[in-house]
Amino acid sequence: MESILDTLLSVSVENEVVEFKKARNQFNKDKLGKYFSALSNEANLLGKSHAWLVFGVADDRSIIGTEITDNQLNDYKTEIAQHTSPRTNFTNINQVIKNGNKVLLFEIPAAPQGMPVSWKGFNYGRDGESLGPLNNDEYMTIRKQANQQDWSARVIPNANIDDLSKEAIRQARIRFAQKNPKLKKQIKEWSDRVFLNKAKITIKGKVTPTAILLLGKPESEHFITPSTSKISWILKDNFNIEKDYEHFFCPLLINVEKLYNKIRNLKYRYIKDGSLFPDEVDQYDPYIIREALNNCIAHQDYTLGGKILVVESENASLTFSNAGSFIPQSVEYVIKADAPESTYRNKFLSDAMVNLNMIDTIGSGIKRMFNIQRHKFFPLPEYDLSNNKVQVTIIGKILDINYARKLAQMPELILDEIILLDKVAKKKELTKNEIKILRSKKLVEGRKPNFHISSKVALATNEKGEYIKWKGFDENYYKDLIVKYLEEFGKARKSDFKKLLMNKLPAVLDENQKEHKIKNLLQKMKNEKLITINKSRYWVLDEI
Repeated sequence: MESILDTLLSVSVENEVVEFKKARNQFNKDKLGKYFSALSNEANLLGKSHAWLVFGVADDRSIIGTEITDNQLNDYKTEIAQHTSPRTNFTNINQVIKNGNKVLLFEIPAAPQGMPVSWKGFNYGRDGESLGPLNNDEYMTIRKQANQQDWSARVIPNANIDDLSKEAIRQARIRFAQKNPKLKKQIKEWSDRVFLNKAKITIKGKVTPTAILLLGKPESEHFITPSTSKISWILKDNFNIEKDYEHFFCPLLINVEKLYNKIRNLKYRYIKDGSLFPDEVDQYDPYIIREALNNCIAHQDYTLGGKILVVESENASLTFSNAGSFIPQSVEYVIKADAPESTYRNKFLSDAMVNLNMIDTIGSGIKRMFNIQRHKFFPLPEYDLSNNKVQVTIIGKILDINYARKLAQMPELILDEIILLDKVAKKKELTKNEIKILRSKKLVEGRKPNFHISSKVALATNEKGEYIKWKGFDENYYKDLIVKYLEEFGKARKSDFKKLLMNKLPAVLDENQKEHKIKNLLQKMKNEKLITINKSRYWVLDEI
């Protein structure tokens, strides 16, 4: 390893697969994840088996050493495993003692063939020494490496049309006619064999996994083993305890409707607030349920043998999840692009579902889901792309009535801005760029991670009192209160000042942060010779 370190140090400049960092005592986990993604992807593109991230080396290649501990390294490995997709980790973390200093060499595996490695849903890359998003050409270069056969398009040798449900075929004809009204008369004249070929469900009369999934008899599922058509619906109570469940199998064209009918889509009644909100709406828009469920069917990685899960909570939430990584670069990328993807995991299956009017290919499904939730003032869809799965959670109620009012009274906000404010409302971590955007628009104030609504939003939504509650008062206000207290009562303990100030400090601070704020305030006033501590350990006014 010392020889490898010498070789890396001899490189004149950092390149796409080597990065040096001082990291004397620690290294930001989010930045570590970005470098992991970038170095992994660049190693793939350069045909390398791995890349290197080196701690304990300065920019001028001098060895300065690092004091990062084994416990910190374990935390780093846990963080990488949780937030990379496909889920991966360091091949090795090697320690070298060089000139009496400890140097750490992180060995990062190249991204798998056909699968860029993302960090928290984003794919990163390198351009020399610069870290940034993986550009589209590089992304497509990696994606095209997967020249494997489309699982959904292979022919099943021993299956035939008799293994398909007559009722499902009948329903498929109706849906195909709805999609192609000009062919309505011709469709009636086609045999089942001709129709299934025309709808791109079979190939020259040969049955495919697509045909089994969408139209197969329940007993025909064995043809796609070890893959499965199984979709499990689970109902949980407010304490996350399972109350009911049911499993659904092929033919999914029929059974997705049965599953849809299991979901208790109750009416949600808004709190009356003048004419701001309608009286009631569905908890879950029907389009969102069908879009999320059909996306799971179309994009699941069936080679992994997993099932689709639909979890309904009595606490007004629906969660849909399917096996396999999220093929587009990120959810945000899909929303901004608002266009069809150029690459599909199950292209034959996706095309068939388009022909049967189950999904569309205009690429606006996810964006439409976000806009539906936005216009109801409900929380936006929440995506989790970790652990080689795609999971989306839909909330069927308003979580914060004040946040909803902000959105209702600021219709000029664009979807990108609402997505960021939604993250603030959910106390989600914001990137530096996201913080920069929110600050430039004057939508938030405060310090990371304790952001609160800005005076601009407060003024627009008539919540000036709420704004002061979260922002707090000017420091001189608190100093005046302390001085007036001592003028009135002569002396005080710290506990007295806590009673005086705790409910007046910014609501964005937790109790420990408020106590720390009071401690710093007292010390500052002491340094300014406004107050002092007497022999009895009481705070008093400084008479000097």
